[in-house]
Amino acid sequence: MTASAANPPLNVLVLGGDGIGPEVTAQALRVLRHMQAKHDLAMRIEELPYGNATWRATGHLMPPETHAAVDRADAVLFGAVDSLDRTGMPAEERARGSLLSLRKRLGLFANLRPVRTERALDEVSPFKPRTLAGVDLCFVRELSGGVYYGQPRGIERDADGRRRGVNTHIYDEDQIIRAARFAFALARGRRGVLTSVDKANVMEAGALWRQVVTALHQDEFRDVRLDHMLADTCALMLNRDPKRFDVILTDNLFGDLLSDAAAGLAGSLGLLPSASLSAPRPDGRRRALYEPVHGSAPDIAGKGIANPLAAILSAAQLLRWSAGSEAAAAELERAVTAALEDGARTADIALPGEAVLGTAAMGDAVLARL
Repeated sequence: MTASAANPPLNVLVLGGDGIGPEVTAQALRVLRHMQAKHDLAMRIEELPYGNATWRATGHLMPPETHAAVDRADAVLFGAVDSLDRTGMPAEERARGSLLSLRKRLGLFANLRPVRTERALDEVSPFKPRTLAGVDLCFVRELSGGVYYGQPRGIERDADGRRRGVNTHIYDEDQIIRAARFAFALARGRRGVLTSVDKANVMEAGALWRQVVTALHQDEFRDVRLDHMLADTCALMLNRDPKRFDVILTDNLFGDLLSDAAAGLAGSLGLLPSASLSAPRPDGRRRALYEPVHGSAPDIAGKGIANPLAAILSAAQLLRWSAGSEAAAAELERAVTAALEDGARTADIALPGEAVLGTAAMGDAVLARL
């Protein structure tokens, strides 16, 4: 697809980040460049430094040139960040370059975390095959509010000198409406079932969440089935009957926790991608950030053994949501399935006695099937 003034190339910024982030992102980038060439996709890709190693080398978690690239990026392909390895980093530098600030800067509000089971990995998951068969769900995690952004927050001392930690869980109805409208529309294009998850029984913000989602359903999405569920019940049902779920809408905190827990269905966090999206801009494009759900895993960083499939599948999300090529995205997802069906395994998804591939070799296995 040739770029034009009406259809400019997609600006893709690649930030490997910390720990295993650069290793898995390198494989995702190999695959993305392959699909760009194969499907003639108009993309302009640049890689720039970001993370704790960058701070130690330059004094900046996100150097000025990376800040400038973020401002012009349509999509960011991100690796991982280690928010705990920041001893000595000034608070203002930590805040200015944090992942939370990056999400806010890009205007991201909807975090998609798809969970789909692969039959080839039935024995890897702790669940029985009959529980896993047919699991295909997607979390929509509201990303701009809740306890991660609420004020006041911090560690303070009371009048007696005791320390206490303060975090504030807060939502306004516009934030809830925006995320819910996106989730309803997504469910409408899938199996037509939305499960809205909250703690309306003990949290005022949860009670508001339920009221707002219910009203939006009545006004705009009566063709979609709406179920309300408490967060603890959802955690249980993800274990007992995961096939009941299609799209799960929930807040920032519960979305983080529940989607990570659902990784047990897939067999590993190393298999779960994510896409974080903004509202559409005037040109129709959404700004976006794509990253594996897993963290920086410093214990295995540099060993070449990390599973790159979550990063590769995040590149598939980029192809779908930013490059606008459902064909390329689906082809890449099929290639991952084919590699697994043919026995390609990294250490996190290998059974005892099975041959194990390193990070780059798993990237090779996916490319071979493309």
